[in-house]
Order: sequence, then structure tokens, then C-alpha cells
Amino acid sequence: MNNLITIANQFKTQGTIIDIQEYGHGNINNTFLVTLDNSEEKHFILQRINTRVFSQPELVMQNICTFSDYVGKKLDNNLDSQSPRWKVPRVLYTKNNQNHWLDREGSFWRAISFIDNARSFDIIQNLNHAREIGYGLGTFHYLISDLSVAKLADTLKGFHITPSYLRHYQKVLETSKIKPSPEAKYCLKLLENRADWVNILENAKSKGRLQLRPIHGDPKINNIMIDRTTGKAIAMVDLDTIKPGLVHYDIGDCLRSGCNPLGEETETWETVSFELELARAILQGYLSVAKDFLTEQDYEYLYEGIRLIAFELGLRFFTDYLEGNIYFKTKHSEHNLTRALVQFKLTESIESQKTAILNIIQDLK
Repeated sequence: MNNLITIANQFKTQGTIIDIQEYGHGNINNTFLVTLDNSEEKHFILQRINTRVFSQPELVMQNICTFSDYVGKKLDNNLDSQSPRWKVPRVLYTKNNQNHWLDREGSFWRAISFIDNARSFDIIQNLNHAREIGYGLGTFHYLISDLSVAKLADTLKGFHITPSYLRHYQKVLETSKIKPSPEAKYCLKLLENRADWVNILENAKSKGRLQLRPIHGDPKINNIMIDRTTGKAIAMVDLDTIKPGLVHYDIGDCLRSGCNPLGEETETWETVSFELELARAILQGYLSVAKDFLTEQDYEYLYEGIRLIAFELGLRFFTDYLEGNIYFKTKHSEHNLTRALVQFKLTESIESQKTAILNIIQDLK
């Protein structure tokens, strides 16, 4: 605790630190909620960045600062009338005016403002919540739709490039010593049957049918903050993965996490399904804002984005399981296998409802 207080005190704040507690349950960074004796700004977030995942954390902070400055000025100047309630997490600078601090061991620390009177959920609560999740992602995309991707560094080379993940998996599979269980054999078969399809979004991008835009990169529903009083989406957090990409990655990830009521950590993977009512509500909220910047070709690939990102995360979990759980935090040796099973079951459910999903997209255009 004393060490954390010392670290937290490196950043400029509006009060004295009275408490620090672990916060959230992210799979990558170590996150703490710092409480201050200040009635106006009671908390801020302190994080140690996982530099094994983010090998250039300075560029991560550069992207976050670029984003928050751009959107903050846009909102302050009242140039955006569609999202007057929207809030932007701010980077807190150190007493030496740096956007991060390195401790004696070389660990990379940063501080971010806390969105008060708001909370997030791991599972969609109802259809109104689902629409707000979609609205939140749509607002985020709308606010940065005219931000040049040239101003953002690609902080995670290969992130969401599914063919690259597949090639890595195939290399790992050649040397894996894990004896296939019935569950692992299910994963192996599913991957084998879809290997020729994983290029679909990257091929569309290379042909100029889809274009790079600024994206969030990890828009799970628990990264969209809901105001406790109004029930409205008011912010997106966990901004480390902001980078150039396809909006389809974000849309697919949002629906992947939002339309599985059992959640991605469920042990009962056999009963996982993609819920169409939730999908319709999320897309309704999203497209109420996103219609202003989506192209006809963007719509053509929405279903494939929804299908692909669930598949991709399953692929990443299963690969990490085969490698000995070296990327994602795990609670037991089979944790990543179970996570993979959830995503693959979700992929199959999406595929079985292709026509219905396409009809929803068409109805909401």
C-alpha cells in the first residue's frame, strides 16, 4: 500500500490520498482506484501498464492524449450537438508534466480521471441497456470519425488481423504437447473448417472496399460507462487500444460481448447462444448515430465482422491455452480453453442465425 501511495503521489491531483484499492478485473493491466479527500474529484484510476503486451507504452499514451484532446475540444466548443452528455477520461500528468511515470524497477505507470456516478456491467441488463451500449459505441465512433488515422500510432501491430492470429496458431499447433481432450478436439475441428474464411475483412480492406478509421479496439460492454441516475451511456474507458482499424472490429466485439447473456467467463459453454433481440437493440442504438459516417460497403460487411470477431477471440484464447497461458491472465490451467469454447459456441450460434442478423441490419439501415 505504501508503495502504491508513493507512486500515486507522483501525479498532480486535487487532494490527499486516503485509500487505494484494486479495481476491475481486466486481463492485461494492473488497475487501482485511488480515493482522495476532495469533494469535487474524489477518485482517479492508477494503472501499471503491461509492457509485455504494450511494448511501446509511450505511444499508447500518445494516442490517448491525442484522442482526449481532440474530443475534449470538440465537446467544449459545442461542435457536437449529438452527444452533450458525453464525458472523456483525462490523462493526469506527473509533477514533472509527463503523461506517465517509471518506478525504480522500470514499471510503467499512468493515471486517468475517474468517471463518477457511473458504472459498467459485464452482462447486458435489459433492452434499454443494450441500446445504450450501441449508442455509446456509435457516439465514440462519431466523435472521432473525422480524426485522421495518420495522427494515431499503430500500438498493437497485428491486433484484430485474424489471418495473422491463425498463422501463429498453426505454428503453435505444430509444437504443442497438450493431449487433445474432447473439448480441445472440438476447437481444433472448428478452426480447421473455417481456415479459408478468416481473410474476409482484410481482403475487403486491401481491395479498398473498407477503410481504416480510428477505433477503440476493445469495446466490450464493460468498457461503456452508464450513468447511475439516467441509465444513459456517458463514456468509453480502457483506451489503450485506440488505433487505426476497421470499425467492423469494434462492432463485432461489442456484439460478441453484449449478445451472450451468459458472459464470456461462463463455465456452461454448451448453452451459449447469440441473442437476436439484444443484437437488434445494440445495432439500433449504434446506427442511430453511425448512419452519418457508415458507407454502403460498411453495411455489406457488418455480419462478417460480428461473426469474425467472436471466432478471432476464440482462436486467441485457444492459442494461448496451447502455449501455456502466457498472454491472458488465468485462474486455472484450463481457463483459456473454457474461454475459447464460449467464443466458438457463440460463433456457431451467429452462423446459424445469419439470415436473421442480415435482416436486422437491413431493417435498421
